[in-house]
Amino acid sequence: SSDTLRACRLRSKLLAKQLDHVDMEIEREEEAGNVAAVSRLQALSSRLCAELEGEKERELRLALTQKQNLVELWQIETEEGKYNILREQLQKDEEELQMQYQEEREVRIWKEKITARQAEGTRRTREKREEEARRECEERNKKLLEDAKRNHEKAVCFLRQSMARIHEKNAKEEVKAQEQMERRIQAVLSLKTSITSNREKLQTLQILNKAKALEAKKEEMKVREAILAEGGNVIREIFLHKRQQENKKKNEAFRELQKSRKMEIVSRILQEKASIHKQRKNQSPTKAIKPRGKLVDPLLQILFKVAQATTKHETLYLQNLCSFTRAVALSISLPQDVPWESGDEDTERDKTLLVPEFPGLWSREYDLHKVPKAEDPTRLAIRAMRKQMAEEKLEALQTGALHKQTVPGQEQKGCAFHSKPSCIHFKDFDVGQTYKKKIVLTNASYSVNYCRLVGISECLKDFITVHFDPPGKMSSGMSCEFLVTFKPMINEGLEGAVMFMAQTGSFSVPLKCTVKTCILALDKELIDFGSLVVGETISRTISLTNSGALGARFK
Repeated sequence: SSDTLRACRLRSKLLAKQLDHVDMEIEREEEAGNVAAVSRLQALSSRLCAELEGEKERELRLALTQKQNLVELWQIETEEGKYNILREQLQKDEEELQMQYQEEREVRIWKEKITARQAEGTRRTREKREEEARRECEERNKKLLEDAKRNHEKAVCFLRQSMARIHEKNAKEEVKAQEQMERRIQAVLSLKTSITSNREKLQTLQILNKAKALEAKKEEMKVREAILAEGGNVIREIFLHKRQQENKKKNEAFRELQKSRKMEIVSRILQEKASIHKQRKNQSPTKAIKPRGKLVDPLLQILFKVAQATTKHETLYLQNLCSFTRAVALSISLPQDVPWESGDEDTERDKTLLVPEFPGLWSREYDLHKVPKAEDPTRLAIRAMRKQMAEEKLEALQTGALHKQTVPGQEQKGCAFHSKPSCIHFKDFDVGQTYKKKIVLTNASYSVNYCRLVGISECLKDFITVHFDPPGKMSSGMSCEFLVTFKPMINEGLEGAVMFMAQTGSFSVPLKCTVKTCILALDKELIDFGSLVVGETISRTISLTNSGALGARFK
């Protein structure tokens, strides 16, 4: 670059000398008056001036570039000197670091030895504490067993006292029910007297009906004469009139048939009620006094005699029939386990804790002095039939009788109720704590079903309590709930079931109680190192997991 700069300067000097020479030539030619030569020399002067200016600019650029290169060279030499100093410092630092690593390695080995000695001492202390805790746990469990035994004896004592109070209460309710029965019998007898008086009024109505029939014949003759006088078709008019009368009679006969069928339904219900009540008393496990045989028969005789006297104009009779049917329904709606007095026998029925699951009319007070309103006999008959069906199903549940439920083309198979969850499981429990679970029972049968609690397994009675309110009849797909409470007294596993009775048979929900356990598992069954080269080191990590609730030591 310095050679280029010198060449540029030399060329600039040469161009300046040429420009001076041209200027002298121009002055000479102007003095001589040679215009053409002057113009040629002026053009040459302009070209030389332009070249001179270009050379000067190039010279300046080259000078500037040379200065910059010189500055960069000085900077590089300066930086190189600094790096040499840093390189020497780095070598000293690396030597000091190696010495520090050696010292730290020796300190770490010393600390690891101390930690190993401390871990050994800790292990021995922990083993000693665990042995003491095990002894304390055994003593505590022994004490809990003794407390559970004492609590069980107290519970049995309290249960006996409660049963004695319940027996006394049932005796008082029986006396009260007997008094209500006597009052209802008197009401039925008074109703019979009123019906007899109404029958005399019905005979008077029949005489009036005959008189009306004679008047109807006279009216027909008058109509015939009027049609003949007007010149009409007598046969056609009379035929139409008779057709209308026949239709009216058919409608009235159909109504009378409906009334008679209603009465027949009521009478059959009463008969079946009496026979079922008699069978229940014969099959009942409790001792009951035989009922008086002359109670149902007079009621049935009254009902049949009144039914035979039914006519199409007996409005007053129907009103009295409604009252009579209501009184009979009230008289037969007493609880089935209420004893009746007998002149020949003087026995007592056994006391029972069984409470009816389906409330009836006996749970409500009835005012005998209140005059009932007249109701439709059809509603009375339907009500009586529904009551009969409900009592038959209740009887089947209490006696253990089973009924198959079918739908067109299908028959109920398997358990009629499904529980959610399917198994009641209390796991990882602590002795002395209380645990509760809510279970849902769903009716999986094809029709209405019932469900009542029978009990629990014998081995669970000291630790498990079941709270279940019978929901009554349940449609298909409906659900109910019950609560299971577990209070462990011993650290042992338990297995059993909660037993229920449905219309289609008995079923149970399994119950399981498991203690805390340790469950150790590895995340790998095979340790595979793959392909190795001689002298190469490869490591693999294995995880040991305890998924149980009880801690454990391992080697």
